[in-house]
Amino acid sequence: MRAVVIEKLGGPEVLNVIEHPDPEPQADQVVVQVAAAGVNFMDIYQRQGVGGYKPGDFPVVPGAEGAGTVTAIGAGVTGLSVGDRVAWAGVPGCYAEQAVIPASRTVPVPPEVDLQVAAAVMLQGLTAHYLCFSTYPVSEGDVAVVHAAAGGVGLLLTQMVKQRGGIVVATTSGGEGGEKAALAKQAGADHVVGYDGFRAAVADATGGRGCDVVYDGVGQATFDDSLAALHPRGIMVLYGAASGQVPPLDPQRLNYGGSLFLTRPTLVHYIADRHELLWRAGDLFGWLAEGMLNVRIGGTYPLADAGRAQEDLAARRTTGKLLLLP
Repeated sequence: MRAVVIEKLGGPEVLNVIEHPDPEPQADQVVVQVAAAGVNFMDIYQRQGVGGYKPGDFPVVPGAEGAGTVTAIGAGVTGLSVGDRVAWAGVPGCYAEQAVIPASRTVPVPPEVDLQVAAAVMLQGLTAHYLCFSTYPVSEGDVAVVHAAAGGVGLLLTQMVKQRGGIVVATTSGGEGGEKAALAKQAGADHVVGYDGFRAAVADATGGRGCDVVYDGVGQATFDDSLAALHPRGIMVLYGAASGQVPPLDPQRLNYGGSLFLTRPTLVHYIADRHELLWRAGDLFGWLAEGMLNVRIGGTYPLADAGRAQEDLAARRTTGKLLLLP
């Protein structure tokens, strides 16, 4: 089989396609023919060795999300058969034609959901779900800032916040006009602004009170204004760092800002057991099957163009989800 490998840290040029032996499942594992693998910022962080994502021993096959068809089953696996359609997130080694997945990390994909769509929704959809259902459970009338609202997480998160009755102040790099703003509005955003103007938009939307929550996957470029946009005892949810890592923070800033809360969540802690994984994925696939959730695939690339896919993602030249199609 073919797979993308990293043999050293560096830029997109360190991503190379090589031939690998076909994998064999060990106990409690399955082998999946990968229909699509998601491209995510964590893949870039891993390639660069930053943000706690530095890989272990080289060579490493990047990618941690995908969907496909089970082709082999290891000892002890129950409830799965060859030919089953499954998806997963948080499992390494997915930039490849075949991937070995722990059976406990797979989720069934219903026949109404295309495998490319399933791959596109897993990591970002599960992230959006835990952000607005668990990290800060949005209630009717809550005002939420969603940064990078035209990105993969942003579009899904906006839709889910609206499902829960929230009011969304969305930011995009194009401001109030252009394709990104249009996409955010289609997802349900109540206000769409550029990064420089979102504090004023929050003030207008709340009568000067401040927002209840900021969902911030941008990081360094938006962090200070995000804290300032919150009302006293509001919650800052920093779940990514697309613009760079946030410097160390003096806790007194939370005091001065109005007894604010700050959390830095990550998906693995919100799908820590199979029950929680199946709950979140089941919601996603149910909404997709019923037409209640829209997933935008912003671009597809062959394995050989993994570097270009990561460059496009990092440069914010795309909207929605990027996929590799082995």
